Amino acid sequence: MIKDFTIENLMNLDETIAKELFEGKTYPWEVLPEIGAFVEKLGKTLSPEEYDLVDENVWIAKSAKVEKSAKIIGPAIIGKDAEVRQCAFIRGKVIVGEGAVVGNSTELKNAVLFNKVQVPHYNYVGDSVLGYRSHMGAGSICSNVKSDKKLVVVKDGSERMETGVKKFGAMLGDFVEVGCGSVLNPGTVIGRNTNIYPLSPVRGCVPANSIYKNREEIVIKSSEE
Repeated sequence: MIKDFTIENLMNLDETIAKELFEGKTYPWEVLPEIGAFVEKLGKTLSPEEYDLVDENVWIAKSAKVEKSAKIIGPAIIGKDAEVRQCAFIRGKVIVGEGAVVGNSTELKNAVLFNKVQVPHYNYVGDSVLGYRSHMGAGSICSNVKSDKKLVVVKDGSERMETGVKKFGAMLGDFVEVGCGSVLNPGTVIGRNTNIYPLSPVRGCVPANSIYKNREEIVIKSSEE
């Protein structure tokens, strides 16, 4: 049921500098229209002893490692001990959490990456929220616009919830593992501790603590896994 995919059930808000952005909201996709303004507001409160303002509305933690070939457009915050590798492209309205990895040729826009998130190889993450220690395998992407350009609807079986937004990639709970080459279609929501098989086309809601092989084969993990 869609009510199982609340912020509370998906993500540990103590693992993001953007905790205030999520407070007072029920579902994580509710933050999508507010990310840009929040980043600008939060950035102006960051300690200059810990963060450098390197460009207009671009704050980078002094302990972060950012390659010279990476392109960062504000508003953006790169957290402490984060790593932004060569040729990464951050297009604005982005928070990269503490200890997170943004890899080679990865592109981000209008997204919140919680602490320790890894998008390390050729990933696209747009209009999305990635929970603590979630990981996207090489070449996996968040498709954020429907082919018919209609507003995105979150679906769980026969249950539907209107989001009111045209651009909505994916919401990943904490500790989600997305296999290489997978496509997370617009409005995808994945519960905590779930694994997605490589080369999977995923849409709708995927329950927590499961292994997604395909839409017809979703296996709940045993307590020993």
